[in-house]
Amino acid sequence: MSNISIIGTGNMARAIGTLAVAGGNTVEIIGRDHTKAADLAGRLGGGATTGEFGAVPSGDIVIVSLLHAAVVPVVAEYGDALAGKIIVDISNPFNAAADGLAIPEDTSIAQEVAKTAPADATVVKAFNTIFGAVLTPGRALDVFMAGDDERAKKDMAEFIESLGLRPVDVGGLHMAHWLEGAGLVVMGVARHGVQHWDFALGVADLRA
Repeated sequence: MSNISIIGTGNMARAIGTLAVAGGNTVEIIGRDHTKAADLAGRLGGGATTGEFGAVPSGDIVIVSLLHAAVVPVVAEYGDALAGKIIVDISNPFNAAADGLAIPEDTSIAQEVAKTAPADATVVKAFNTIFGAVLTPGRALDVFMAGDDERAKKDMAEFIESLGLRPVDVGGLHMAHWLEGAGLVVMGVARHGVQHWDFALGVADLRA
């Protein structure tokens, strides 16, 4: 099992934290508002704890569960406190209409995090193609992830499997840009295709 820290107290933090506790992982919740962090940790149960914002997270895997505009600034603010950590960016940099990306075409939030993070930290993009509401126990959904460090992706795959989910490696960190584009596809399907939010993208292995 993994030792994880989640920076953020919103819906995705709650959804991932719930599955993480159920999967036997050690979970730390961190937020600028310590009261909100403590409240979420209490609701998660399973011995979930709270950490001090800006201090060294206790988890080896640090999930940054924040709106896209806050991700890079927070990683920069943490600085060397994230040394040696696996930093997981789950954000979607949508524009105001959620029909395009609010970043240049040659990068991604995860790639910008990698430029800002300590040299010995590793960055993985994951979870951005899944709505928090569908992350419930018993649903074996696919979690697409991208990163340059194979050991970090192996650790992430083990963590994802502990949640009852299926890790799907899409390649190096440059693929994070396309995962963020896939987040737009999810929004498009929700609005114009199935016209609801209770679905997830996945891979069908037809060899079976």
